[in-house]
Amino acid sequence: MSFFSGGASSSSPLWKTLHLWMFSLLFVVGVGEKSNSALSIVEDSGSVSNGDEETHVNDEFDDKDFEVFKPNNQWQTLQPGQAVPAGSHVRLNLQTGQREAKLGEEQQTKYLREGQRVVNTKAPSYTAQELKEALKMFKEGVADPRGLQKQKEEEALKDRFRPLEELKRDLAELDMLVETDVQIMHRLIAQFNSSSATVAERVKVLLELEYLVHQVDNAQNLVSMGGMKIVINALNCSDIELRENAAFVLGSAVSSNPSVQVEAVEGGALQKLLAILATPHPISVKKKALFAVAALLRHFPYAQGSFLKLGGMQVLVDLFQTPGGEGLRIRIITLIYDMIVEKELMSQSGLDQIPDSSHQERVRQYTQVTLLPVLAEQGWCRLVPELLASVEHDWREKALKTLLVMMPRCQDDFQENHALGHLLSDLQKQYRELARIERDLGEEDGYFREILTLVDTVATLNKVSE
Repeated sequence: MSFFSGGASSSSPLWKTLHLWMFSLLFVVGVGEKSNSALSIVEDSGSVSNGDEETHVNDEFDDKDFEVFKPNNQWQTLQPGQAVPAGSHVRLNLQTGQREAKLGEEQQTKYLREGQRVVNTKAPSYTAQELKEALKMFKEGVADPRGLQKQKEEEALKDRFRPLEELKRDLAELDMLVETDVQIMHRLIAQFNSSSATVAERVKVLLELEYLVHQVDNAQNLVSMGGMKIVINALNCSDIELRENAAFVLGSAVSSNPSVQVEAVEGGALQKLLAILATPHPISVKKKALFAVAALLRHFPYAQGSFLKLGGMQVLVDLFQTPGGEGLRIRIITLIYDMIVEKELMSQSGLDQIPDSSHQERVRQYTQVTLLPVLAEQGWCRLVPELLASVEHDWREKALKTLLVMMPRCQDDFQENHALGHLLSDLQKQYRELARIERDLGEEDGYFREILTLVDTVATLNKVSE
């Protein structure tokens, strides 16, 4: 240019000054330019209540889509039309002639502390018109469409179900009140005692009581309100169906309930149950009576002593040999086994972990229960081995366990029983084969292996003396 060629050399101070002035002018113009589509995001601050974010939208936006630039801690090239978040560093790269941006120091600290916030996670960009409409809806208080949809869903849910207060009000108008278990039992006892009640109605009452007395508190409440006496008296009524269901209620009430067991024994329940077992009754009735007897005797040495004094074991002998009563045999053997094991565990202080006065009393009561001598005297050493001839594995298992606990008293009888020795030998062969099949299937300690161990143990202890 002629302006600069007027004798001034490229190294003169004037020439350097002019170059420096032009460079500064270009930098100011470049940095000072403002994009028409700039977007500023205002971060949360303590001055904004309820955690709301405030977005300022420039009314000079055109209708073109733009992208929000997502800066990081490295310089990145800005594309034309991209909006730069507030607080970012911007520079002009003199080598490429393009603008670049990165996170500011405050932004880096904030993102490292809270995690980088993502603007617009559902779409890469918003149009200016969309932002204007959103801001307008926000200012006018128009609800978010998603909120409206959620509100509609909640209203639909309310239409399907009625409020609890409304239900209570309707029930009160119908004079329908929810009864407690105690109120139900009072009502059932009153129905049972009604002179106009039929046998079917009384049977229904007993079935409902049986369902309730499984709970310990309900069984004790039945005693306190006089219901146990009614049930015990029903064991002696003329109708067989009432006797059966009365025994069912009694057995459920005394199960694992010591205080109710005491009331039942003192109320004469044991005598009436033994009378049912000793007299002709259908097998279904005797099953319920035997269930009640077993529940009454378990873990109750006083009742066991009374049972022996009343000739209960002889009653069970006759019941064991009753034709058609095969289903009762396994129940009888299980009861005998449980009674023997209970006494042995008590002698080893296995039932009561902390010996006290009640423990000493239980030990004293168990010493008065002479069960094994009575079993041997009444022929149980001969009867129990008969179950081994059954084809049911469960029956054989119960019989073998009972033979083991009876062995101290019945060993001589077992050794004299040559049929028992042959039967044990056959069972050993059978269960060895079944255990081998189990082992081949990958079951080292299977069910048949356990039975084989029982058979081997009984056979070893029962060697026939020559």
